[in-house]
Amino acid sequence: MFISIDGGDGTGKSTQVELLCRWLEELGHEVLACRDPGSTPLGEAVRRLLLDHHNMAIDRRSEMLLYMAARAQLVEQIVRPALRQGKTVLSDRYLLANVVYPGYAGRLDVATLWEVGRVATGGLMPELTVVLDLPVEAAAARLTGSPDRMEQQGEQFHARVREGFLAEADKHSDQIVVIDAAGTIDEVQERIRAHLAAVLARRGRQ
Repeated sequence: MFISIDGGDGTGKSTQVELLCRWLEELGHEVLACRDPGSTPLGEAVRRLLLDHHNMAIDRRSEMLLYMAARAQLVEQIVRPALRQGKTVLSDRYLLANVVYPGYAGRLDVATLWEVGRVATGGLMPELTVVLDLPVEAAAARLTGSPDRMEQQGEQFHARVREGFLAEADKHSDQIVVIDAAGTIDEVQERIRAHLAAVLARRGRQ
């Protein structure tokens, strides 16, 4: 099974991915966790280039293609082999983020981004994408440390990001579920687990 966890900056994705991995392993799943971009040498290099180089001018289209290249490598080197081995793959972000950020927030054409994404991934999509949702001000208040390039894009940018996630979830409600990210870490995790448990039960999996 292939699951991705997504949402705006500050919604708690990475923490929830870690907790969800433990729960799935307790249920007997062999879990492979990855992050997008990242988890391969190419992906980590792209991640550093896009997130750490605050003063480098990167056009939105160039930015999007770099993310797509990292994702293509992730799919071929990490995700497909793990799925062939029967593992459950849990990804911290995937293609949806690369539609929402440059599309809704960066004003690139959303339909085109989905098509480029299909090419980059060879058509491999998660069976379930969980979007963690939180108002922009509340999400920003959770961020700690020095902000990366995306985190410092401004409130209006991140408001469009949130709108994009919600809009795409509405369009693709069979594959994308929105989970309220307000409350404690444990409360959010319980919401995710409750939904995923229902999905697993429907598919005859533990």
